Amino acid sequence: MEGIRNIAKNLPGSPGVYRFYDSEGKLIYVGKAKNLRKRVASYFNKNLSGKTRVMMQRVVDIQHAVVETESDALLLENNLIKRYQPRYNVLLKDDKTFPWICVKDEAFPRVFMTRNVVRDGSVYYGPYTSVVMVKTLLGLIKKLYPLRTCSHNLAKEKIEEGKYKVCLEYHLGNCLGPCEGKQSDQDYNESIRQVKEILKGNLHTVTIYLKNLMKEYADALKFEEAQVIKDKLEIINKYRSRSTVVNPRIKDADVFGVDAEGGNIFVNYLKIIRGAIVQTHTIELRKRIEESNEELIALAITELRERHSSKAPEVIVTDIPDIRISGVKYTNPGKGDKKRLLELSERNARVYKLNRRKTGPKAPRERIKQNMERMKRDLHLPSLPEHIECFDNSNIQGSDPVAACVVFRNVKPSRKEYRHYNIKSVRGPDDYASMEEVVFRRYRRMMDEDSSLPQLVIIDGGKGQLNAAVKSLDELGIRNKVPVIGIAKKLEEIYFPGDSVPLYIDKNSVSLKIIQHLRNEAHRFGIEFHRNKRSKGMIKSRLDEINGIGPKTKEVLIKKFGSFEKIKEASPEEMEKVVGPAKTKKMQDFIRNLS
Repeated sequence: MEGIRNIAKNLPGSPGVYRFYDSEGKLIYVGKAKNLRKRVASYFNKNLSGKTRVMMQRVVDIQHAVVETESDALLLENNLIKRYQPRYNVLLKDDKTFPWICVKDEAFPRVFMTRNVVRDGSVYYGPYTSVVMVKTLLGLIKKLYPLRTCSHNLAKEKIEEGKYKVCLEYHLGNCLGPCEGKQSDQDYNESIRQVKEILKGNLHTVTIYLKNLMKEYADALKFEEAQVIKDKLEIINKYRSRSTVVNPRIKDADVFGVDAEGGNIFVNYLKIIRGAIVQTHTIELRKRIEESNEELIALAITELRERHSSKAPEVIVTDIPDIRISGVKYTNPGKGDKKRLLELSERNARVYKLNRRKTGPKAPRERIKQNMERMKRDLHLPSLPEHIECFDNSNIQGSDPVAACVVFRNVKPSRKEYRHYNIKSVRGPDDYASMEEVVFRRYRRMMDEDSSLPQLVIIDGGKGQLNAAVKSLDELGIRNKVPVIGIAKKLEEIYFPGDSVPLYIDKNSVSLKIIQHLRNEAHRFGIEFHRNKRSKGMIKSRLDEINGIGPKTKEVLIKKFGSFEKIKEASPEEMEKVVGPAKTKKMQDFIRNLS
């Protein structure tokens, strides 16, 4: 203790960050200070709280970093806490599943929703408390700007090589084809710049740009282009009208409402752009030692402004912290619109606190159990459907019939248990016989392996497919052990074996949503398998017939032209560039013989 007391006495009287280490060299606490010497000396007073006294008994070394301003101390403290998560620092509790909008760091950036923030140079906006808000923003962006959605690497050299071809999105007008060089990176990046302004809540800048562009088109007598810009302005105005406008005179500000309970403090953030609330978010801070509310609020303000990339010149808050961000005005209003904003933010923090108290950490498990209990009631099941399987057939005009089985555990996909099936005993497009075969094979094998059977089997189809599945279950002698239902696509009616009258579940029911999720997964999984199988079959049936065309040449041709039909349409000169003159001649002879 005497050694670290001497370290404290020799600290500078400057703003900075101090760090406490234990005997193992582990960082256990990070703090900020206007005056390092005075702040650290306060830890050696006799009237310390119990938790702080315990912490100081473990401290064997103190290190510090001097910074230029108090604001820099705030930022450095926040970054160190997030990086090292010291044992005695405040615990920031946050819902990691909140959605963000990502503007990807890449050539021709994509804009999409994600729940995983990866520090790869991409720009993230959020987190948003509502997926609906994210989809609304992405819908607005899609209407305004035709951006790409593919994941291709659109580096300049790749485009010049002609590596990619435009997809359906281009033909639908949802993308301008940067993959083929049909859109310049300057034009695309201007759209991205405006997208970023919208995501910051700064619609005013985008509106001014579009109005000037519309005037330029009108002056140049380009009336069709001007009308397109006018339509975009109307979309922005409709979106702006849905924002909560408080008072345009407030302009840009950050509002922080606080509600404390015991060792926890809840901080709500309202982002105000030109008098409108454009974003809100709440975090929970849990005290580890006896920090004051002002200290925690300073940390919360720094964290939330950094996370939301806020440059607002004003912070509205009840408790003004001692250490503040430089260049920012702190306000504690007594009346007026700013006071009402602060009360609204405090109300949001209080509601968040009450919801956390109700739900708690066990909420997801409890919700899953409630959903399974609801399914059990709605479908009259003998037990909770913890293990559900769904079957779907796939064939096009009778070719390459396949089937898919997807598995859900606790109403969540268990993708490692998904299975594909090639139909072996059926010739032609017979969905009933195909369903009978695949259900028999699935549960015959499970019985042979002594695996536990599902508590519910779902058949994608009406009475015919359901009866086929029941026939297999009867043959296996497990009809009474495995509840089975069918779901018909047309009206989403549920069929039970032996009952000609279907059950109609409420369209908003969680039971129907889970059943639809299973059905859609089975359909997607089966179609994907069927498409791959057909594609391989078509390539094999044509190119493999040509003498002298091996697997590597075939792969090069398919990569370049995409399909055998496109290869047939290619000129001899185009083919020679890919496979040379000798193989081109063989292919041309083969194609001529086909016709």
